[in-house]
Amino acid sequence: MIYQYVVTLKNKTDRYTDRFSLLVLLVSVLLFIKEQLVSANIRITYLFGALAIAAIIIRNTWLARKDQRTVYYGSALFIAGISWVTMPYLSWLFLPFALMGLFERQAKMPLEVGFNDTGIVLNTLIRKRYHWNDLSNVVLKDDILTIDFKNNRLLQRETIDDESDTGEDEFNGFCARQLRPVDR
Repeated sequence: MIYQYVVTLKNKTDRYTDRFSLLVLLVSVLLFIKEQLVSANIRITYLFGALAIAAIIIRNTWLARKDQRTVYYGSALFIAGISWVTMPYLSWLFLPFALMGLFERQAKMPLEVGFNDTGIVLNTLIRKRYHWNDLSNVVLKDDILTIDFKNNRLLQRETIDDESDTGEDEFNGFCARQLRPVDR
């Protein structure tokens, strides 16, 4: 689909996603090491899982501090999931770890909102489409996008300043024309 305007919103959940991933990975590493030390059934999977996860955590921490870029723990979450399969207890945890590994990248992507003549589309995991007749107002001002729905819902988020060639006035004019009732 072609959009006349695409507005990118800031994603404020990166920090929480990273913290949660780190927490579950560190707990997993500790439990893998504990199982390796106390269990009579010693497996290389526990040791490999703990070392690989620790290496990924150290690498990502170093990269995040070095050049302030987004890091991903998906591979570490997959390794933890594989290691949990071999554990004598809580082996069902492989499923949540695999799902977290699959959806982590999507959770960290900035939200994009596309605007065209038929309506707006929020680019989430499951795309949400709204027609212009579902909205009462759409305004972009001072890098804050405000979408006011007719059902008294309000979406107001800060945008990423991407130095676009179109201004706020042009965008707001487009939205105002689309929201204007059509005479039939």
